[in-house]
Amino acid sequence: MSKNIKKPLKYLKRSKTNTLTQAQKIDEAIEKIPKDIRNVEDLLKNTFENSSDLIIRKISLGRKGRNLSIPVLIIFIDGIIDKKLINSDIIKPLMQQNISFNFNALSINEAFLDFLKESLIVNCNIDEIRDFHESIDGILNGNALVYVDGIGKALKVSVQGGNMRSVEEPLTESVVRGPREGFTESILTNTSLLRRKIKNSLLRFETLTIGKQTKTEIIICYIKGIANQEIVDEVKRRLNRIKADSILESGNIEEYIEDAPFSLFPTIANSEKPDIVASKVLEGRIAILCDGTPFVLTVPHLFIEVLQAGEDYYSRWVYSLLVRFIRLMAFWISTMIPAYYVALISFHQDVIPFKLLLTMSASREGIPFSAFSEALIMIFTFELLREAGVRMPRPIGQAISIVGALVIGDAAVRAGLVSIPMVVVIAITAISSFIIPQIAGGLLIIRLLLLIAANIVGIFGIIIGTLLLFIHMCSLKSFNIPYLSPITPLEASDLKDSFIRYPIWALLLKPRSFFRKT
Repeated sequence: MSKNIKKPLKYLKRSKTNTLTQAQKIDEAIEKIPKDIRNVEDLLKNTFENSSDLIIRKISLGRKGRNLSIPVLIIFIDGIIDKKLINSDIIKPLMQQNISFNFNALSINEAFLDFLKESLIVNCNIDEIRDFHESIDGILNGNALVYVDGIGKALKVSVQGGNMRSVEEPLTESVVRGPREGFTESILTNTSLLRRKIKNSLLRFETLTIGKQTKTEIIICYIKGIANQEIVDEVKRRLNRIKADSILESGNIEEYIEDAPFSLFPTIANSEKPDIVASKVLEGRIAILCDGTPFVLTVPHLFIEVLQAGEDYYSRWVYSLLVRFIRLMAFWISTMIPAYYVALISFHQDVIPFKLLLTMSASREGIPFSAFSEALIMIFTFELLREAGVRMPRPIGQAISIVGALVIGDAAVRAGLVSIPMVVVIAITAISSFIIPQIAGGLLIIRLLLLIAANIVGIFGIIIGTLLLFIHMCSLKSFNIPYLSPITPLEASDLKDSFIRYPIWALLLKPRSFFRKT
């Protein structure tokens, strides 16, 4: 064993097994920060196992010699800190004041650390730390740790920085009219964006750390007095219940805390736009921000939110009313139209107008597949094109989606594999699903299930499937709030902003559905 790790090993407890790594043994044994700064340096090197991005800056305060200088260590991780802040806030003040230190007045004790904190280091966010594990967490979170020889404490200085994406318009929620700023991967930037929208002292940000390995910072955002405290407590309880090694994105949190993990409908919403999240928080919802992702979760989430968009509240209310009706029709078309077409062709030809029936029969002449098989082929082909367009680089993906749909659709009709009416039906279905992308994945599964039911017993199968779907939606809850509120249970005052939208000046009351006793 090399000499440089013998000293820190005296702090280790004897272990019954030899399977633990050196860093794991140190992590288990060390609790308080050692007073000897050489031991601190050795412990940190062995904890990080000499990782190349761990920077150790040594400074000797005072004249070198016996009892005339005080060694100081400044520890940080390169890439997640702002070096300008370290140079200007920590190193520069120490170096400038180095010559004038009066060691007769300042002894090596906690008073010296207070002097550094209160009179020397230039930073608005400085904390004292005694626990060794807490100091390591501080380093990993983008802080600089200042250790002084002879003092079993350290100063945690906030110097977070590094390369981060700037605030831009999100590609997933583009608008014609409205704010164009979007969340970023920095959780501090995201909280500041919400603060700029809601200038209220009652806006609360509560921080949690989740993930044994990633130690991801999670922030719960709500307005005290507007949000239902029972829902806030439930959100905290579910988050604290998460026992996971890693949380890399808000989608990981969503799967841990959602009410119905096997449902086709999401019970937790997400958004990249600060104005949308701010409006939901103002209504009484709770936002969950996750460090490292621009997607912010909001709860409770109701079905009517699928039919709403942030731009609805920036446009004329009459137009917004019409657009919401179009979205409702798009939901019906994307789930029902292929099933109804198959049911009419296979079981209910007598309800089709005679001239239309002749046209459809002529177009299906020579087609070797049934209407059900045609629909499956076209839906599968469309999903292939959509997935290819999403996964390929953007310029190539757009070309694949457009050219592929035109070429394959035309070639399939010319080859006699599918009929022209089926191509039209699937095209309308695909366009309708793009209007409500929040539940596009669930709509695909519902479409296939209703298609199978229509192929078995026709329109009667569609009716049964629709009833079962409606019963399932009625049974869903999002953090103890019924998913179909305010439709069922009925809350008349909340209908002003549901499938319809009243003028802004008529939307004075907060949603009562969030405070209904269940």
